[in-house]
Amino acid sequence: MSDEPDNAQVRIPPPILFALCLIAGWCLDQGQSWLILPATGWYGPRVALSGALILLGLGLILYCARQFKQAHTHIEPWRPTSSVITNGPYRYSRNPIYLGIVITGAGIALAFNTCWMLFSVLAFALIANKHVIEKEEDYLDRKFGESYSNYRRETRRWL
Repeated sequence: MSDEPDNAQVRIPPPILFALCLIAGWCLDQGQSWLILPATGWYGPRVALSGALILLGLGLILYCARQFKQAHTHIEPWRPTSSVITNGPYRYSRNPIYLGIVITGAGIALAFNTCWMLFSVLAFALIANKHVIEKEEDYLDRKFGESYSNYRRETRRWL
């Protein structure tokens, strides 16, 4: 029997990491505001696009969460995984939930019209890629072996 725990050993839950990154972006914006779009003349299109991005991102996250529930496996990376989902959005991306978080974050940044928040979403993607996704993939590789390795070779990490 292995002494390794049956989970990805992710220390900070990804939603908390995302929230911390957004808060950091908002705080940076308070010191020196840097707009994505000009403050005047773009309000309507900005609100529409930001709303669409937020809805798209949240929709993707909720759809994937439903797939985890149907597969009877845990969505939380600090809990054991019983199966690898390879259908739906997982046919195109190994990490559609993180993609959904990034899309939602881009929508939030656009809603607040701040580049700092947009940069913080990019920071989240980079941090999650290194400190969450790599751990998850190593865990799944150990747990599911060749079947996960094949999926990993055939499907991109993000898109």
